[in-house]
Amino acid sequence: MEDFMNYYAIKRRDWRHFYKDGVPLITEEELQKIKGFNDRISLQDVQDIYVPLTHLIHLYMKEFESLQLSKGLFLHQYQTVPPFIVGIAGSVAVGKSTTARLLQIILQRTFKRRSVELITTDGFLYPNAELKRRNLMERKGFPESYNMELLVEFLNAVKSGQEDIKAPLYSHEVYDIVPGEFEYINQPDILIVEGINTLQLPANQQIYVSDFFDFSIFVDADSVLIEKWYLDRFKALLAYAKDKPENYYHTFTKWPEEEAFAVAKQVWQDVNLKNLQEYILPTRNRADFIIHKTNHHMVDEIFLRKY
Repeated sequence: MEDFMNYYAIKRRDWRHFYKDGVPLITEEELQKIKGFNDRISLQDVQDIYVPLTHLIHLYMKEFESLQLSKGLFLHQYQTVPPFIVGIAGSVAVGKSTTARLLQIILQRTFKRRSVELITTDGFLYPNAELKRRNLMERKGFPESYNMELLVEFLNAVKSGQEDIKAPLYSHEVYDIVPGEFEYINQPDILIVEGINTLQLPANQQIYVSDFFDFSIFVDADSVLIEKWYLDRFKALLAYAKDKPENYYHTFTKWPEEEAFAVAKQVWQDVNLKNLQEYILPTRNRADFIIHKTNHHMVDEIFLRKY
């Protein structure tokens, strides 16, 4: 495939054998808790896909640390090792959040002396009020709906080793930024940054979010499958919101099911699919590592960048 000329294409059955030692560092109960709505993942997936991935990331970390040490020797001054940042990108509903949360747990338990923190770029969306002011509510999730300057400032502060860096908090319950509430990142050894826009190159930016990444992952699947997962997730969200009047999706539970799903399908076509095709998918070949999924969220193939 021309799109993957710069990658080693590795089937799951082969990938799983690249690192066979060790056991999954997570229980079935913990795995169920971190899964996203309607996402499917098993302990076998952890063993086959994520244990080898963790050790690949470790190789990148060792090279990163060695380079920092060499820079210090070259400059004749002590250089602290900045946080190692992992970026995770991909479409809405493809399973990025589950991948990010799972990787955080496995990295933390594999490297017990290192702190591993996680943040999503949802917190850097403009608040709904600002999106309405800019006439961007219908393009929420598109590049222009994010405060990219704030996100770049945040990542620069992380790399600079600052303490207690605050980031805006986004709530999927209310579908908006929570006023006056923040997440705090405090000098992690490893930071995972998850979001649809992590590998994008917005116009008029001299520094890109991906410039701060030391390893990047793209979670990939056919758009027809992702649409199905999106609608399955919508159904699960409706069930969750049924008795929660404060939840953004509660309004849709009062609609006839056919009408609610018609709106969801339209949102997929007009917003999420368009965003995927025009802005997210073109960034796939900027990733160091691509996880390709097929039916039922099953990972069938891995792509590792050659150079």
